[in-house]
Amino acid sequence: MEKGWVKVATYTNELTSEMMKLLLEEQGIPAVLLNKQDSSLKFGRIELFVREEDVVEAGTYIHAENSEEVDED
Repeated sequence: MEKGWVKVATYTNELTSEMMKLLLEEQGIPAVLLNKQDSSLKFGRIELFVREEDVVEAGTYIHAENSEEVDED
């Protein structure tokens, strides 16, 4: 990854990682996914990167999105 980009999250699900990237981009935060999954077996990880200056803001959106996934009984 180029200098100036920081990993803010790691995923194992391709759809979830794409949705988080899209969420950040909709908020004006450039984001890049680095897919390290095996192409045929789909195991491994997908890393989400943002620019250094966007780390705090991106973390806020990622945390808020993850907290909404709590199951309701």
